Amino acid sequence: MAGTEPRIDRSLTLHFVGDWGQANFHRVCSWLSQEFCRRAGARSRVAIWNIREGGIEAIDQVQDGEADLCIVTPAMLMPAALDGRLIFEKRPAPDLRALVAMPQNDRMILALDPALGISSFEELRARRPALRIATSPDDDTNFIGHVARLFSEAHGIGRDTLNRWGGDFVYDTHPMDSIGRMLRGEVDGLLQEAVMSPGWTELVEQRRAIPLPAEKDALARLEALGLPANPLPSGYWSTIEGPLDALDFSDFLVLVRSDMPEDVAHLLTWCLVERREGMERQYRHLPPQRSPLSYPLDPAKMARTSVPLHPGALRYFQETGLS
Repeated sequence: MAGTEPRIDRSLTLHFVGDWGQANFHRVCSWLSQEFCRRAGARSRVAIWNIREGGIEAIDQVQDGEADLCIVTPAMLMPAALDGRLIFEKRPAPDLRALVAMPQNDRMILALDPALGISSFEELRARRPALRIATSPDDDTNFIGHVARLFSEAHGIGRDTLNRWGGDFVYDTHPMDSIGRMLRGEVDGLLQEAVMSPGWTELVEQRRAIPLPAEKDALARLEALGLPANPLPSGYWSTIEGPLDALDFSDFLVLVRSDMPEDVAHLLTWCLVERREGMERQYRHLPPQRSPLSYPLDPAKMARTSVPLHPGALRYFQETGLS
């Protein structure tokens, strides 16, 4: 790691964009703000802004210069922002650059009420039940909903298909609201991420939901869009035998604009990597496989970002021999 602790003598005011206000991105932003301000000018300060929609507004605010830094997930979706593909077709963000990836291991999975007696997508398409599936909306703002739509359509169960069967998707911006609907028995299925959350564990471990393995052909189509597979390992849930094929929904990506001053990006990156133990402590009450942030944080993995590194971040990783 870098030997000399960097400092910035001038005072700075930065604007970070986290999550809706009570989830992991806000926690990371709060920790980072303290570490950064301790090493910047005496009147330095950081404002942490919440989002209201599905996440794309954080990208918009950094791209437009309204904010200095944002955290987003899944990392594999973000290269599409650079050239205006997928959800970013109407709002490309070519000026995005990464500081670090914060590794975490998540998936997008469809699970159904066991009363349906369906354990595969093939059975689902053959049976054509009138399902209500809780998920997030593909409303041009929501990363979860956008990936969920692509996932469902790749498996031949898009919204038009569900409507023909007499069913529909039930939309919530927040993934925990979708999980809550399934826990309360308001819907027949759940198509969501955050598989490490207590709600997913309760649903699957208590056999209140049966996860369906993603199909190889569907995963190949999604891979062609830049959305890779990420199987759930055997034993992740005690009720699932063997690995479960699934779509990746992993890693928090810390993003800034390409024109952020190099010393600011360098110091932020230094704090994120060198002071990572302070962030890890906030998750150690959870088993690593159940933590929404993977720990211990591996600096080598933090350097592997899906969006090009900012020059200040690149300089830090070169100084430490990680790039």
